[in-house]
Amino acid sequence: MLPGDGHEISSRGSRTSRGGAPALVWLLAAACGAPGGALSAPRVEEACRPSVSRDDRIAEIGPRGELRLASGRRAMLSGLRWPDEPALDAAARTWLHTFRGAPLVLTERGGEDRWGRRRADAIGIAGEAEPVDLAGGLVAAGLAYADAGEADTLCRPALRAVEAVPRAAGLGLWAGGPLAATDAAALSGRAGRFTVVEGRILHVGERTARTYLDFARWGEQGLTVTVQKRSWRILSKHGLSAATLKGRLVRIRGMVEIGRGPFIDLAGVEGIEVIEGERALRR
Repeated sequence: MLPGDGHEISSRGSRTSRGGAPALVWLLAAACGAPGGALSAPRVEEACRPSVSRDDRIAEIGPRGELRLASGRRAMLSGLRWPDEPALDAAARTWLHTFRGAPLVLTERGGEDRWGRRRADAIGIAGEAEPVDLAGGLVAAGLAYADAGEADTLCRPALRAVEAVPRAAGLGLWAGGPLAATDAAALSGRAGRFTVVEGRILHVGERTARTYLDFARWGEQGLTVTVQKRSWRILSKHGLSAATLKGRLVRIRGMVEIGRGPFIDLAGVEGIEVIEGERALRR
């Protein structure tokens, strides 16, 4: 069982599943080594509370990985950010098609979104392969990011640990590695798109309405992260303040916007991970 995921499934071995993604046994082993930088509360938030698991099948795969099920329900895999790039979108859809029509164990979380879909965990069995956690498989193949999306909480924080192997191997979304927070040109090219950025916070500016995290030296272009007052208060409850963040190596997730320079407005506490102690940027 992935820590904090709320369901388990037996496995018979450690062979590789179809599409190059590791079998569930491997995902379990990877998840046990989750780094301490993720800011997920141990208690189960109401939006993350799992329903009773039930059986279903994938009838069709809609845009951005929407699961259209044989039961008539629609679901989105919990804890995922679907890729924006057309080639990776196609690769992720191809990976999921392996499980089309196959038995599926579905565990829904929270209520319906505006399109009548629910976020869900899904365990699929394709042929004689090992049972595979679909979200974990996509992340392990480098075909999706682990991300809370519009939710305040990443319901499956262990998925962040599964990212470590494809990130180190440069698979899929990680082919170029996380962007450097000082690479203003590359960041500008990602305007309007979800991006993972790594860098060291050089300055923290606390203001009345928001706080600014600067990654570039004065007079140089680089990423600025803005943190709204509410999110800053929550960060402080997790021990992240101006004093503890300045000089730290962090990983930021969010939509890149352009003002005087590239910036990301931190959507919530799940958008920042302190990664001091991990391998630094390979640049």
